[in-house]
Amino acid sequence: MTDKPKALPKLLIIEDDLGLQRQLRWAYEDYDVIVAHDRASAIDAVRANEPAVVTLDLGLPPDPDGVTEGFATLAEILALKPDTKVIVASGHGARESARQAIADGAWDFYQKPIDIDALGLIVARAFHVHALETENRRLAERDSGTALGGMITAAPEMLKVTRTIERVAGADVSVMLLGASGTGKELLARGLHDTSHRGKGAFVAINCAAIPETLLESELFGHEKGAFTGAVKTTEGKIEQASGGTLFLDEIGDVPLPLQVKLLRFLQERVIERIGGRKAIPVDTRIVCATHQDIDAMVAAGSFREDLYYRLAEIVVRIPSLAERSGDASLLASHFLKKYSKTMHSSVTGLSPDARAAIDAWSWPGNVRELENRMKRAVIMAEGKLVTAVDLDLAEGSEEVPLNLRAARESADRKTIRQALARADGNISNTAKLLGVSRPTLYDLLKSYDLHA
Repeated sequence: MTDKPKALPKLLIIEDDLGLQRQLRWAYEDYDVIVAHDRASAIDAVRANEPAVVTLDLGLPPDPDGVTEGFATLAEILALKPDTKVIVASGHGARESARQAIADGAWDFYQKPIDIDALGLIVARAFHVHALETENRRLAERDSGTALGGMITAAPEMLKVTRTIERVAGADVSVMLLGASGTGKELLARGLHDTSHRGKGAFVAINCAAIPETLLESELFGHEKGAFTGAVKTTEGKIEQASGGTLFLDEIGDVPLPLQVKLLRFLQERVIERIGGRKAIPVDTRIVCATHQDIDAMVAAGSFREDLYYRLAEIVVRIPSLAERSGDASLLASHFLKKYSKTMHSSVTGLSPDARAAIDAWSWPGNVRELENRMKRAVIMAEGKLVTAVDLDLAEGSEEVPLNLRAARESADRKTIRQALARADGNISNTAKLLGVSRPTLYDLLKSYDLHA
């Protein structure tokens, strides 16, 4: 039995001179060489072959004596596949072209006429660096496995949220998280705290809706001994306990108006007074708050102070519901299945096709919390190795389908492609296999529906 020959690295040569094309193809026998002669054929080749390295002559038709078409091709290649190492060649105003090419994202530049040996060294180095970067990304993904704060997601809608929070974590500003119950607001708040310079300080969370109004002030600001009946000792409030760290105020919309005034004073002056106390205590605490309510409507109705809103909402992050996170329901369902199968010593190993279909069709009004509860129940109730839709207690979705045939087809295509991308972790080849189409066909579909892997 003979070993299967190893696939050669793919090198795309974009050159309109046929003689030079042949010369370069002959010189690079260690690579799988693809050639293109203009921008359209080059972009088609990038879509179909995903080359790691590209050599690009800036003088392409219909502007062979200029560089405009070449720079347009460079921009399109990097927009399609940003990790591509593009090596640019030009004989037109070499120094100026080189500066612009590097500024526009090219990996290297060489001046015509071509020295095959010198160019060969540049190409080999580009492949080497690309391989190292790919390996680093793979290791980083394997080691982390999750997004910010341990959140499990592959949805671009949610990854955008986590990137936003990572960017604001280093800035000492108040952050307001807006989203429905069960979308992971506390998980994101903890992730924000952990990635900030306050990460070694305390993370203190309090649910403002779960504490009676009469006790909420004492919980937040603390009290002195004898301040009221039952106050047998001086007690620090949550704001003090979080000094040097982060205080997470969940359901901030439930804070009563009189207490909002006292909270506003703390945010303005950064000092507090305990109940029954007379001494101002300076406190260095970052506030992160969250609510599932329409806070803008509450401000308009006068049930939430506008000045407090602007103090708390220096940065506002809106969290999408589970139904709005492409493919996350299936991803999370598999995670919870493994988790509860292990903790409950169950023999359940996976999801049946009807269970996957039901999960994808369900609207998840209770978001991740509802999904976790259903998966926990399903692991308990499952009679076989696979969880079924019946175990999940989910009726298959009766989503309204548009009556226009073209719109119905487009809606079905979009949904199916998103689900396939999620199951394949964004890998184009595996997604194409799941959908039963070629990679070029999948690229065309992604482009026509404005979807991204």
